Amino acid sequence: MWNRTVFGFDSYHIILWFLTYSMLGWFVESVYMSICNRKLTNRGFAKGPICPIYGVGALTVFITLRPYSDNKVLLFVLGSILATFIEYVTAILMNRLFGEIWWDYNDKPFNYKGILCLESSIAWGIYTVILFVFLQGFVEGIVNRIPFTIGRTIGSLIIFAVVIDYIIVLRSEIKGRKLKEE
Repeated sequence: MWNRTVFGFDSYHIILWFLTYSMLGWFVESVYMSICNRKLTNRGFAKGPICPIYGVGALTVFITLRPYSDNKVLLFVLGSILATFIEYVTAILMNRLFGEIWWDYNDKPFNYKGILCLESSIAWGIYTVILFVFLQGFVEGIVNRIPFTIGRTIGSLIIFAVVIDYIIVLRSEIKGRKLKEE
């Protein structure tokens, strides 16, 4: 699993980049929402400090838009479109799986059904440029400093912990739905 090549990168780096982006995304969103809510807010699906959508989003944008990395304007436009599409698909999946969407843009101008809005699409474009100019290099630097055996061990432990965390939360969600149906 750790030595395969995926999209021109070894899976070790893809997995650790994914975990890093997922944790950074959780941290940034939790801090932002804690400030907005004026109380500590965990923006993750489960108990652990991870939001996989940020890992999926960052890597999808990075891998897909890498050929355009020299053109910041095109990166902004394509990043806005691609990340907005990812947000839309995520909203549809969340609604089907959980019967709810964990954000609401209804109060934002130029929104679509409260799940997309122009402000967020513009932010996604800015984040895409930041990803290519700064963030990916930063994340690569972190991962490259970790010896392979340590990274593989830590990565495996994190993945294991996240899977257990998600199973517990999903079981609780399923029990909660069954109680509501009765």
